[in-house]
This record gives sequence, C-alpha cells and structure tokens, in this order.
Amino acid sequence: MAYKNIGDYGIIGDLHTVALVGLDGSIDWCCLPHFDSPSLFGSILDHKAGGHFKIAPVHKGNTRQMYLPETNILLTRFLQDDGVGELTDFMPVESDEPGYRPRRHQIIRMVSVVRGQVRFRLECEPAFNYGRDTHTAEIIGRGAIFRTASSSVGLVSPIPLKVREGTAYKEFVVKQGESLTFFLEFIENNGNADLLANPETGDEAFQNTSAFWQRWLGQCQYDGRWREMVHRSALTLKLLTYAPTGAIVAAPTTSLPEHIGGPRNWDYRYTWIRDAAFSLYGLLRLGFTVEAARFMDWLNARCHELNPDGSLQLVYGIDGRRDLAEEELNHLDGHRGSRPVRIGNGAANQLQLDIYGTIMDAVYLYNKHGSPISYDLWVNLCRLLDYVCENWEQPDEGIWEVRGGRQHFVYSKVMCWVALDRGIRLADSRGYPGNRVRWMAERDRIYTDVMENGWNPKVGAFVQSYGSEALDASNLIMPLVFFVSPTDPRMLSTIDRTLEQLALGSLVYRYEIGKAASDGLEGEEGTFSLCTFWLVEALTRAGRLTEARLIFEKMLSYTNHLRLYAEEVSHTGEQLGNFPQAFTHFGLITAASNLDLALNSRKGTHTVVRRSRSTAKKTRNS
Repeated sequence: MAYKNIGDYGIIGDLHTVALVGLDGSIDWCCLPHFDSPSLFGSILDHKAGGHFKIAPVHKGNTRQMYLPETNILLTRFLQDDGVGELTDFMPVESDEPGYRPRRHQIIRMVSVVRGQVRFRLECEPAFNYGRDTHTAEIIGRGAIFRTASSSVGLVSPIPLKVREGTAYKEFVVKQGESLTFFLEFIENNGNADLLANPETGDEAFQNTSAFWQRWLGQCQYDGRWREMVHRSALTLKLLTYAPTGAIVAAPTTSLPEHIGGPRNWDYRYTWIRDAAFSLYGLLRLGFTVEAARFMDWLNARCHELNPDGSLQLVYGIDGRRDLAEEELNHLDGHRGSRPVRIGNGAANQLQLDIYGTIMDAVYLYNKHGSPISYDLWVNLCRLLDYVCENWEQPDEGIWEVRGGRQHFVYSKVMCWVALDRGIRLADSRGYPGNRVRWMAERDRIYTDVMENGWNPKVGAFVQSYGSEALDASNLIMPLVFFVSPTDPRMLSTIDRTLEQLALGSLVYRYEIGKAASDGLEGEEGTFSLCTFWLVEALTRAGRLTEARLIFEKMLSYTNHLRLYAEEVSHTGEQLGNFPQAFTHFGLITAASNLDLALNSRKGTHTVVRRSRSTAKKTRNS
C-alpha cells in the first residue's frame, strides 16, 4: 500500500483520540485509547509495517469525502461504473463532561450502496505499540479478536472473516439499498469486556453522535462570510480536546515531515501551553465558554506544580504528566522516507518565555468574556508574573523551539510585556492585590528594550532577535496584542518587509532559514500557515483590507478537500507537518472573525500597496 499525501485524510474522534481516514477508505493512523497512546494503526509512518484498517472497493474508481453537516462524521464515496458505494466513519461520543470515562473506545464503519452493486475488500491489520508488539488473530463468533500481552482489539463483522498472518480480511458484495456495519473496539490491559458485544446498534450510535456534534456546534456565535470554514475549524479544535482534563493537543499525529524526506519531524500529541491558550482564545471568540473554563481548570492544576525556579513547563501530557522523554523509532520508515520518527518531545525542557504572555492574554480574555477567574487562580498567576519580572532579560529558545542555542528573541520579549500588561489590567478590573509597581516598571522596561534593540533601522523592520538582520513572521503579532499601533510606521514597514522577504504570494515562512539565527536543525521546511493568518490580521488592523482579504481567500484555497490544515504548506500547495494542527485552525478563526468585522465596518482603506518588480515576480505564481 503506497503512501498518500498528508492532506489526503479526514479525521474522526471521540474526544479522547482520533483516527485518520484516507480518501481510499483506509485508517492509516490511530492511537488508542488516547491521543498519546502507542499507535494501533500507523501506516502513514510506515506503509509496510505500520498497520491499517481498510474498507474499499476491489476495483478502483473516483472517490470523494465530506463531513455530514455540522458533525465530525466522515462520509467517503466510491464512484464506479457499476455502482456507488458509501463508507460512513465515526467514533461514538457519549459525553464531554470533565472526568467522564467512556465505556468503550470504538470506531464504527458503515458500508452501503446507493446505486448498482459494489464489491468491497476489508483488511484489518493492526500493528500494536508502533509496530513493536507481536499479536495473534483469531476468528470468534461474529468477528475477529487481535491480542497482545497487554491489550486487545475486537472487530465485530456482519460477514464471516478470514485470518492470515495476524490480518483479518474478506471480500464481499453490497447491493443497492443494503448496509453493513463494522465495529472495532479497543480494550486496555486485556480487560474482561466482551469485545464482540455491542450495547447499541450502529444506527443508534450514529444518531447519538450526530446529535452530540450538532448540539455542540449550535453554540457557535460566528455567522460571518466564512461560516463553513470557521465551523469546520471549531469542530476540529473540539476534536483535538481531551475531554477528561480539557487539555488541547497541538496535533493528533507524530513525525509527519515539514519537508518530505527531511529530519524536521516532531511529536505533537501533547498540550503546549501556548498552542492550547491560543486555541482557547479561538473557541472563546466563537462563544464556547465551557471549553475555556475547562482549560482554566487544567491550567490552574499546572500552576500547583511549578518548577523549582517558579516557571511552568511549556508542554505537558494530556493528563498533566511532565515526563515527555524524546525517543526515535528507527524501525519505522517515516512518512515517504522522512526519518527519524520521534515519540516524546525534548522541547519540554526548553525555556520559552513567550508562554506567559499567551497564558495571561487568554486568562484576561476569559475573565472579560467568559467568567470571572477565582482568587486561587489569581494567586498562582501572580507567581508567574513575578517570574516574568525576574527572567524576561534572559535569552530563550523562543516560539519556534530552536535547537541551536538561546537568543534574545523579539517575540519572547513582546509576550513578556503582554504578560505583565494583562496582569496589571486584571488586577485593576477585579481589584485584586498585586505588585503593580514592580509589574508596571518591568513592563515599561521591556517596551523600551524592544524598541531600542528589536527594531533594526537598516532592515526597516522588527527583526527576529537582538542584533539580527533576519525577519521573523511571529513579530506580526505585535499589533494583535496591542504592543504597537497597527498603523505605527515601524509596524507598517515590518509588514512590508515581511511581504517582500518572507511571503511567497499568500504563503508566509516563519523565518529565513539561511539568514535567521541558527535553529540547530538540518533540512528545509514549508511555509507556516499560522503566519499567513497573522499577516492577514496585521493587514486588517492596518486598514489594508483588500490585501488582507485577497491573501485570506487565497490561503483558503490551500486547505485540503475537507477544509483541514496541517502545520505547513509546501511550494506546490501540499500539506506538510502534523495534521491537523490546532495552531493553524485557531489562526483561521481569529483572522476570519477580525477581517469580517473590519469589512462590515468599512473603515479600512481598500488599496493594494505597490510592490517592487522583484517582489511581483516572486508572488506571481502563488
């Protein structure tokens, strides 16, 4: 089975984990029972040894995928001369209440034919523990059971299956009007549950799951120009939420490459403080205050387990665990030969000072638009603010998690300013006690420091780090967090230099790898989708609405067929990096919301700034 492109997938999930379903009807990635559990199916990382669960016609034809309206239920359609078949995939969701543990983790696959007849083939080939554990397979009653020493999977089938070398398979014909339902269930620690007994029919599970998603999305308060795109991004962020704790994973996959064949392959199945706080802000903008409240509880719990120096770890397991030791799985080929495949993430031990600004901004907005924060949380936040006062002058690894040594990154300094600014505002709005005099003094020192050392008059822009001449798209966030006016001459110049040096048409790089402070990594990467959405927001706030809308609309054309985004986009428009990525979908939500408001108010100047001839050549084909 050959590799598919990263963007050739849809996702389904149960708020504990997800599965990636390809256009060919194959589940090529699924970790059970949780996001960061070892993979059961992983052929996206090794098409020979990774394992898959495929239901598809024997004879190839055209395929289409769509989500059923306002749900995360995926429909794959197989269009052939002799018939039209449909495969409906979902994972039942019973509840998203905090602490709720589902009775079972299931993938339900419903096969039907709406015209003619179609011959299908089923192949279920699990590869437990990233393909490291051997398993047995046996036919029992109405299906097959796959067992290892530590876990079991049952496949309930309405047709008799065959087993060969650990794989269950069968060819079968479905005629017009007929429907077959397959249940895959995972049991940890070889529990005593009957793997081949189902508490409800496929139709009952389908109706309950459909109602859950439609009821949840019904809370969304966005009704602007890009409603369908925003709704899909909201549903995606919800899918990336771990219901028991409210934690949000950065992405549900590991080691999908930022450049095909390259080594920039990382495990994103954890909760970055920054990514989760940004995602929370995106959901809060849409009216999903319950999710915001749950993340506040998760954050408060982390504040009770600070490092000895008073800092937060920047990334945690979805259950709050701190040990995320990085390991390479050398037995796996990697997606299309992109090695190494990594699990765990060494960035957990880095210093990234920007996370405190992200936290405080999210808390400030939650207190303003959600519910008032508790005094106990405020006490913990004060400890973080004091930590920022004591440490903002340090160099760090920054938002991009460089592995080439610490720098005085401008973005990190700006977000330290944000942390203190929002802390002061919170104290003033709620009358909370706090060391305002110190916070204000340090906030003002940071501001002056950035203006003196982060601005490079030779380049005509805020640069990546002090003393550097390299640009960094993260600085586009300055007007978004009210550090500078969106029409400040320095900001307008930074936007223009970004368009000239980091933008490839509507696509934006994080930084120039050759010119930037060394990130300590080999290889290339694609354009960073979040940075494109930050550019849209910066242009929007500067009143350059025609430019902003054109770039935004063009960026929407780079989504995959289901309106899902990975972390990056290649020069040829291919999705790159872990998929789907919360950061990107947050960026889409906020860019769409702010641009829509600006277009409604019509306060912007609808002009497109002239570019140099060299820049025009650079962007013409993008």
